[in-house]
Amino acid sequence: MASFSAETLHIPADDKGRAGAFAALDAKRAGWETMNFAAVRLGKNRTFEIAIDAFEYVAVVLSGRCNIRTNRGDFENVGRRDNVFSGMPHALYLPPQTEFEIEAITDDFEFASCWAPTEKEHPPRLISPNDVELLLLGGGNCSRQMSRLIGSDFPADRLLVYELYTPGGNWSSYPPHKHDTHRTDEKGKVLEAQLNRFSFYKFDRPTGYAYQRVYSADKRSDVTMMARQHDIVLMPEGYYTMVSAPGTTTYTLNFMAGSSREFAHSDDPDYAWVRHTLAGMDPRLPLVDPGMDVGY
Repeated sequence: MASFSAETLHIPADDKGRAGAFAALDAKRAGWETMNFAAVRLGKNRTFEIAIDAFEYVAVVLSGRCNIRTNRGDFENVGRRDNVFSGMPHALYLPPQTEFEIEAITDDFEFASCWAPTEKEHPPRLISPNDVELLLLGGGNCSRQMSRLIGSDFPADRLLVYELYTPGGNWSSYPPHKHDTHRTDEKGKVLEAQLNRFSFYKFDRPTGYAYQRVYSADKRSDVTMMARQHDIVLMPEGYYTMVSAPGTTTYTLNFMAGSSREFAHSDDPDYAWVRHTLAGMDPRLPLVDPGMDVGY
């Protein structure tokens, strides 16, 4: 496996608070052939237009509401939450060769998008809070919430998408685990998938932060990074884990793509035993739920 460093894995935010793209990732910069990313902010009545070409594409509404017009159909009044800590997500999946326009109908509208190359076509699909799978994972101070927008059974080719909420003082992805080697059993069941992954960060306080550790199985590379608002951290290989600073809820929007659309991983054998010792679920969870969407 190739070695990595904080300079290759951590993309600090360069958000000046203005409209336009405020975070971005190019597949070439990441060193993979799978995923690209952009987070965009628009003022009311402003628009964003693009033609997708040979990519599947997902846009996740982070805050505000929008209209989305495409050559495959229109989607009106998409989005509800004022920010990622006040409700469940809306998102739109689009297939290759789609032309579309996103029009903000509220101020400070934000959306995050990811696109991956594909030759397969699946129908456009609007994802509402009721379509999102809400999972409470771990236990004790390893408790966190997953809101899964695009899982293994979603009709897509490569992308997997989920939001993760980690309460202050808690760990996510613990025990540390990896998904960098495609392995199957004698019946073809995927034991571990090879999946590139990256996380886009938000915090419920402007001073919030988290520490993300990524390290190779052979321990040749071992990197710990402090992530702040709108940073991006890449996890192309190796084990990873993250801890949220006390008093701060950490939100990450996570994308994966690779050899399979299974969430199949392997725990670090040095820490796998911790999984069997985790206590009850953190009572702060869930932090967001579909009931927050009632009344719209």
